[in-house]
Amino acid sequence: MLNPHSRALVQIHLCVLLWGFTAILGKTITLEALPLVWWRMTTVAFALLLVPAFWRGIGRLTVRQIATFAGIGVLVALHWLTFYGSIKLSNASVAATCMALAPVVTALVEPRLARRRFDGRELGFGLAAIPGVALVVGGTPAGMRGGIVAGIVSVLFVSVFSSLNKRFVERGTPLAVTGLEMGAGAVFLGLVGSALPGDTIFDLPAPADAGWLLTLAIGCTLVPFALSLVALRQLSAFTTALAVNMEPVYAILLAIVLLGEQRELDGIFYLGVGIILAVVFLHPVLTRRRRPVPGGIDPLERL
Repeated sequence: MLNPHSRALVQIHLCVLLWGFTAILGKTITLEALPLVWWRMTTVAFALLLVPAFWRGIGRLTVRQIATFAGIGVLVALHWLTFYGSIKLSNASVAATCMALAPVVTALVEPRLARRRFDGRELGFGLAAIPGVALVVGGTPAGMRGGIVAGIVSVLFVSVFSSLNKRFVERGTPLAVTGLEMGAGAVFLGLVGSALPGDTIFDLPAPADAGWLLTLAIGCTLVPFALSLVALRQLSAFTTALAVNMEPVYAILLAIVLLGEQRELDGIFYLGVGIILAVVFLHPVLTRRRRPVPGGIDPLERL
């Protein structure tokens, strides 16, 4: 029988593994990025409407707080839109590699948005990742370069919304915040889709896509979110950060095993991946004494 700490480690790694499947499902689902993200956010929002705790949490928020979380939800929608756009324009491995830059970029963005002191070492980590990014670009076929651009834009969005969530999330319950962000993002994308000529964002997905979308929304969003809240009660910030940093590794390995993407990329790409992941893992190791994060990693950042 596992002790509480060991059980929490298993739980958080299961969460990270499930998050790693989001890139695989994004490649498998035949929908374009816009309807894919709209259906995902809409499904999660409607599922939370059935949870009484969501409504109790909404009742404790002010109008200004609701508007704040709704605005963050728009940023979440833009992050997912560009992330799945990166997958559609390249593949799951390229998109996951771009996301490996998120912890470093967030370390540079967070001081201003979350109002904390700037650490010059974090700028060094950001610069250290540049050679890895250059190798990833050099090791990616020319036809996939658009996916890299979309992936980097996606990293900027996730860095901004995760920093804002760190600043404001304690003002609301996790389920209320999640429901507001998912709902606002779905409304925003619905308005965008309605304004685009000939867009089919509201068309029902094919039966096969519907099954995968349900898996993406419930299995890779709501389930790992709830499980991560349980695990975070037993784990330190450093342990959690190190586990979450494994998501790009899981995604790339899953893409190789399930999609055979190693045939599309060469050794230079994977050398660049190695450099980026080394920076990501060294960052919490070398900065954990200087700036611990109370309460662990905000699970909303991985949604």
